[in-house]
Formats: sequence, C-alpha cells, structure tokens
Amino acid sequence: MRRLLLSNDDGVYAPGLKALHDALEAHAKLRVVAPDRDRSGASNSLTLSRPLSLTALENGFYSVDGTPADCVYLGVNGVWDERPDLVISGINHGGNLGDDVLYSGTVAAAMEGRNLGMIAIAMSLCGDRYFDTAAKVASSLIGAADQLSLPPRTLLNVNVPDVPWEAIKGVKVTRLGYRGPAEKPLAIEDPRGRTRYWIAPVAANADDGEDTDFAAIEAGYVSITPLQTDLTRHPACCDVQDWLDAFA
Repeated sequence: MRRLLLSNDDGVYAPGLKALHDALEAHAKLRVVAPDRDRSGASNSLTLSRPLSLTALENGFYSVDGTPADCVYLGVNGVWDERPDLVISGINHGGNLGDDVLYSGTVAAAMEGRNLGMIAIAMSLCGDRYFDTAAKVASSLIGAADQLSLPPRTLLNVNVPDVPWEAIKGVKVTRLGYRGPAEKPLAIEDPRGRTRYWIAPVAANADDGEDTDFAAIEAGYVSITPLQTDLTRHPACCDVQDWLDAFA
C-alpha cells in the first residue's frame, strides 16, 4: 500500500488536514505530522536554534513545535524506518495563488518533501467551506499519482474553488499570476500606548491572464501549477554580465 506523509501550515487540529486524512485513509498508509499551532506564512524556514518536540496525539497524528518544513523533515528523514512515497500538504484554509507561494507554509511543506526526494503536492481551498471538495480532488490526484512523471525538483501547487463538488467545472494546468505591490501596514496602538503593525491584506491582482491560477479559480476550475525552486532569472544573466564587463 502506498505510504503518504500529510502535513500543513494551519496546525495539526485544522479542519482541512482532517478532511484530507479522512479522504485518503482508505487508499493509503498515512502518517500525519503537522505544526502544533497555526504557522501560516512561515515559508521555508527551519528551526535551527533549539531542538524540536514530536508529540503523538490521541487521534494518531503527530504535532511538532516548529514550522511546516520542520514537520516534513522529521516525517521523512529518520524518525521512522519507512520513508513515505509522497508528501501532501494541506488542505490549506485559503488559496495559495501567484506570489502567495513565496510566503506559504503549505507550499513550503511540499517543497521540503521535494527537497528530500519525494513527489510532493500542495493542496489549498480558496475559502473555508467546502473542504470535502478539495479532499475529493486530492483523492483523485493520488489515485493517478503512479502515472505522474515530473522533471526533477518539481512540485504541484493545487488550488480548488470553494464550491460544492458538483460545481467544479474541470481542471486546468496554469502558471502563477502576480499580485500588485503590497499595501502599507496597518498601525495600531496597544493598551500601553505603543505602536504596533498589522501586515496589510494581499494587494489586487496585477497579472491574472486567462492562463493563470487566478483566472482558473475565478472561472470555477481547479488550478494545478507545476513549481520549481530554481529562482534564477536566466535571460538576465547576459545583461548582468555585460553590466559587470563595463567595469573591467
């Protein structure tokens, strides 16, 4: 039976993680390792300044007092004798579209699985109601995972519209869109008169063309975006070299 590692960034008690587990438990051997609290926005950070605690819970899940990447690192790398065949992160409460992938702990958990040699999928629901819809999407993808052939160092970022299963119009392979510049933080005053700052909500879409993840979700389609971790802007290398040569 296929072995799957499930994790997330919303925390070990999040409804999306339970929905994912319940949808897959009849089809695979599951191991669940997730943060002990909400770690949304943790991105790819690892905890290096202290040891981590891995705690077994009554429902068979394991919680970690660390980041999503910590959880997958422990779940894959040496705590158990058997390595998983595939890592699934989610189901996230809220979409991870466009630039969100740079900050997302959901995507980071999948990325850590990819870094450790696993096939990895990040699952997000673009809302907070129909986790069962996203769970059905995950189940269908896992059922066909053996036929999936990806280039090395690739993971799948899957976003699901927050609608009933019957309302899903289909699945589209997409590219990442882009959001506009971030808004200014919101300044507030705490009870002791000190100024504090809330990070502002995400900005409006700057690129939501018809082939983007934004457009697919808006039209009622599941969006699947293959992601890579090579951030090199290859076409700019010659420009930078020419700029450096000018100083020689």
